[in-house]
Formats: sequence, C-alpha cells, structure tokens
Amino acid sequence: MSLIFRSLRRELWGRTPETGRILEIGVGTGINMQHYPPRAEMTAIDISERMLSRASKRAGKLGRAVDLRIMDAQELGFDDGAFDAVIATCVFCSVPDPVKGLREAWRALRPGGRLLLLDHVRSDNAVAGKIMDWLNLIVVRIEGANINRRTEDNVRAAGIYQFETSRHWFGIVRMIEARKA
Repeated sequence: MSLIFRSLRRELWGRTPETGRILEIGVGTGINMQHYPPRAEMTAIDISERMLSRASKRAGKLGRAVDLRIMDAQELGFDDGAFDAVIATCVFCSVPDPVKGLREAWRALRPGGRLLLLDHVRSDNAVAGKIMDWLNLIVVRIEGANINRRTEDNVRAAGIYQFETSRHWFGIVRMIEARKA
C-alpha cells in the first residue's frame, strides 16, 4: 500500500497551487513535506504533539518553512476562507467525526479554492465491504484508523456536492477533489 500511496501523494500534491496559502490537515510525521510547493505559504496541523515534533524535524531537514500547529481537524482555529487549498492524506479515516472535520476544512477554504483528499475507503463490493466492516473493530483498536469509512458520502454530508473522485487499488483508495464556488 505504501508504494500506491507514494505515487498518489505525488499526484495529489501536484494539484495544489504553486503559490498562496495551503493547509495540510493531519501532517503526521511530515511525509508529504517533500511534495509541498516551494513558493506556497504552508500551514500544517496535527492533533498529536509527538507527530508535530517529528514533522518539525523533517521540515528542518528539508529546509522547509512550515507553520506547524497542534489542532483538531474538527475545530480548525482559522478564519473562514483563509486558505487557497486544504489537503489531507489518510486523515478522515481516523477523525472521530469526519463530517464535522470536512465541514471545517470547507469553511477554511476560500471561494475558488481546492479541497484535496486521499484516503482508503470501504469497498463497494458487497462481500469485501462486509469483511471490511467485520475487520474494522480490530483495525481501529490496533491502528486507530477505520478501514470502512464511506468518505464520498461524508463529503456530501458535509455539504460538498460538486467533486471529482478517482478510484485506485481495487476501488478502496480514493482521490477526491472539490473546488469551492
């Protein structure tokens, strides 16, 4: 999966604007920093101080200026329309209330800005989907991430109706892009 996500991360980050303000939700260890547009003003958040510490070290090694903040994706402390792009990779599978987090991401996005998401989702295949539902209880306890989230449904429930989706790896990995009107 990491090989699949590596190329998809590169593709997703290639859709961000070259300049402007960009927010990464769930920066984690900073694995995406190598893809940050060099002329963009980057802000990255995570709920974990430990992850932010690791991301800070990575930013230093890469020579990247990044405004790192501890923050919950469900309660973003930014003004409405503060960012030209909001991006998250493998995040909304672990946010307790993904719809609330997606509403916050959309709120922080300026008109004309892009919301870019990459995540694994529940399979549309009835049998595979049921297996993912059963395994989810174990995976959540071990990994902290849900493997059976229906991210496209959550995007719609957040009030975002116009978006494009590309499906990868048997349809359980999705790249979603929405442009705010």
